[in-house]
Amino acid sequence: MAKILLVEDNEMNRDMLSRRLKKKGYDVVMAFDGQRGVEMAAEESPDIILLDMSLPVMDGWDAARHLKDSDQTKSIPIIALTAHAMAGDRDKALGAGCDDYDTKPVDIKRLLEKIEGWLNA
Repeated sequence: MAKILLVEDNEMNRDMLSRRLKKKGYDVVMAFDGQRGVEMAAEESPDIILLDMSLPVMDGWDAARHLKDSDQTKSIPIIALTAHAMAGDRDKALGAGCDDYDTKPVDIKRLLEKIEGWLNA
C-alpha cells in the first residue's frame, strides 16, 4: 500500500481528500503546515506528497524547495495542489521543485490518475 503525505491546512479539503484516498487503499498521513510537512516527509518516507501551496508557518513553495534540497526527500514526487490557476502558476510550482501540479477544487479522478502515474513511474 502506497503512503501519501497530504500537506493541507484547510480542514474540509484535508478531510475530503484523506477519506477519498483511504477509500482507494492508500495509507494517508497528514500535516497542517509546510514546516511540519517537511519534517513528516523525512520521518514517514511517503511514496508521494500532495502539497498545498498556501500554507501557514512555511508556504508550499518554500516547503517544496526544502524537500528537493534534502538528500533524504528529494526523490519523493510532489504534486502541488493550489487554487492558483493563473498562467505561470504551474511553471512557478515546477520551478519550486514540485514534480506535478493540480488545481483546486480538486477533481479526484484526475488527481488519482496523476498519483498512479507518479507511483508507477
